[in-house]
Amino acid sequence: MSEATAVPTHCPYCALQCGMSLRPTGTPELPAEVVDRTDFPVNRGALCGKGRTAPAVLSSRVRLTEPLVRCPDTGALVPASWEEALAAVADGLRRTRADHGPDAVGVFGGGGLTNEKAYTLGKFARLVLGTSQIDYNGRFCMSSAAAAHGRAFGLDRGLPFPLEDIPKTGCVILVGSNLAETMPPALRYLTELKENGGKLIVVDPRRTRTAEQADLHLAPRPGTDLALALGMLHLVVAEGRVDQEFVATRTSGWEEARAGAMSHWPEQVERITGVPLPLLREAVALFGDAATGMVLTARGPEQQSKGTDTVGAWINLCLATGKAGRPLSGYGCLTGQGNGQGGREHGQKADQLPGYRKLDDPAARAHVAGVWGVPPESLPGPGRSAYELLDALGGDVRALLLMGSNPVVSAPRAAHVEGRLRSLGFLAVADVVLSETAALADVVLPVTQWAEETGTMTNLEGRVLLRRRALTPPAGVRSDLEVLHALAGLLGWEKGFPAEAEEVFDELRRASAGGPADYSGISYRRIEEEQGVFWPCPETGVGEADHTGTPRLFLDRFATPDGRARFVPVVHRAAAEETDAEYPVVLTTGRVVSQYQSGAQTRRVDELNAAAPGPFVELHPRVAERLGVTEGERIAVVSRRGRAVAPARITTAIRPDTVFMPFHWAGEGRANTLVNPALDPVSRMPEFKVCAVRLERAGSDGRAPSGGAPAARGPGAAPPDPVDAPVLPRE
Repeated sequence: MSEATAVPTHCPYCALQCGMSLRPTGTPELPAEVVDRTDFPVNRGALCGKGRTAPAVLSSRVRLTEPLVRCPDTGALVPASWEEALAAVADGLRRTRADHGPDAVGVFGGGGLTNEKAYTLGKFARLVLGTSQIDYNGRFCMSSAAAAHGRAFGLDRGLPFPLEDIPKTGCVILVGSNLAETMPPALRYLTELKENGGKLIVVDPRRTRTAEQADLHLAPRPGTDLALALGMLHLVVAEGRVDQEFVATRTSGWEEARAGAMSHWPEQVERITGVPLPLLREAVALFGDAATGMVLTARGPEQQSKGTDTVGAWINLCLATGKAGRPLSGYGCLTGQGNGQGGREHGQKADQLPGYRKLDDPAARAHVAGVWGVPPESLPGPGRSAYELLDALGGDVRALLLMGSNPVVSAPRAAHVEGRLRSLGFLAVADVVLSETAALADVVLPVTQWAEETGTMTNLEGRVLLRRRALTPPAGVRSDLEVLHALAGLLGWEKGFPAEAEEVFDELRRASAGGPADYSGISYRRIEEEQGVFWPCPETGVGEADHTGTPRLFLDRFATPDGRARFVPVVHRAAAEETDAEYPVVLTTGRVVSQYQSGAQTRRVDELNAAAPGPFVELHPRVAERLGVTEGERIAVVSRRGRAVAPARITTAIRPDTVFMPFHWAGEGRANTLVNPALDPVSRMPEFKVCAVRLERAGSDGRAPSGGAPAARGPGAAPPDPVDAPVLPRE
């Protein structure tokens, strides 16, 4: 087949949404192959191993190809027709609502769903089910940065500038991000930054592959990023590096923020963070002396019970030095999930309506209700955040419809969340594979994948992209939009839930019009012609030139009522759970280059498993010596919430008071069994990145820790294999 038949599309994984093309092969075992797409500006043809091997998950060997319904007699999942499966889902949702009220039904979405799916899922929850109980796993990703962005600038978009600006700035402070492993194609922007004479400061408790590229590496104790930022701002003031003109003309609230920073003496910050004062001064000089600069944060500072304040402190540093609202300067969040940005803009989040409108804003409710053709008062109010919703399962929330997420592996306090899922009266899951969460469901609906459907995604720059269908899906598979269309019809809504993506997008455009995330001037045609369109992009009206989109925000004014950025005064506070004599070590978690999120898809790819076959515990040689542990020996990590076991990986690249575990695996090495679900008071982000643990030699007895791999729900059901879960023949 010629290269001309390759269809341009985007990678199904992270928020870079790297451009690629897919060429069908006609082979069921590997239905497509990746062809380089060098014209897309974000990655310029570069792909990581996950992107290059993405077609492997399209294979019928690893994916779901027919609906499954739990057999009441055996408790096993057995094949069923689509009519049977959809009827069972509609009945389960209808009965729960009738018996216990609309808020007894929950909806849980995912940051990998297209904008069209996220929009429709939110509309389905609020109109068809009438429930306020909807949120999504993006709450676990970038919600603290979103909250801080909104407080300071009046608008949240991951990056307020395109990635292409990064190599042109003078200094970048990268906080809690390991781009070399989480977004490898983006590392070139930092390499080019240094080639252009710019400076790179990396803040991370581990000396990662990214930190090795830095001009300066600061390794604070996990959970002390807030103190570090405040200490740097203190030095900016003390050394006369404040941009007084910028502060006076383009900001408000400086005096209160200044007072908060000045109470954090550098020597005190050194004691809290473990970062030597000379390095702190060097960082301030590098950033302060640069004519332009950026601070980029990721999950490290954000996934904390004080994540919003921590990001706010880094924003304050940008504002005080005049490095925001100007070309080649600003604060940005490196959004993680593929559509983490668009997913929260258009209605999956508990407190938001399409267009990034607030659900408790009467004008926002009136606008969206008008598009939907319902009275504003019929829309439910804000519901629970993601972890609070999962924690309520089996109690107030008795049934759950889940799309595109695997909380059995990805949620904090995962063993507890698994128990809550088991306690539900009814669980329906739509997914492409039989994930650990899907294995617990009463009904599993097999849905199309990225290569088999058309839809838009919004990457970390705020660039709205189009993924075109390149393959025909298997006969037994339907799209999420088709699922929601069918369920809406069974539940009495014959209109309003189209199954065609472009029709949904056209309605989304109208619903977002005039909102902070205005997509009304964006069309599929424009996205294709322009390599994506940056929001906000309002429709300009008949006879006028199209709005060009907004690659760079805040250059003239910030999105606040007075146009000024707002300093938010913050002070350091301890993590929700500090170390003590019983739990003397800090655990932090993260990703590895060859797996993604809960691993539900990447753990089904042989090449990726060969590179990253399982979990591990990274610890310092001094800690290993004290425990008498050698490289590769099984070690138990124990917190107040459970126990996980994995081989030791001994390295000087981590602080002696800290251990690290990747979170991609289920079973005895499930890192999220351990982590603390303490929530940020503003963003409701759980504290994934900091919890107190102790270490024990696990030995070779094979004893499984608490919170191991989940068994299927129902009587007599055997535990499923995470890749090829057995299903009984249909009777």
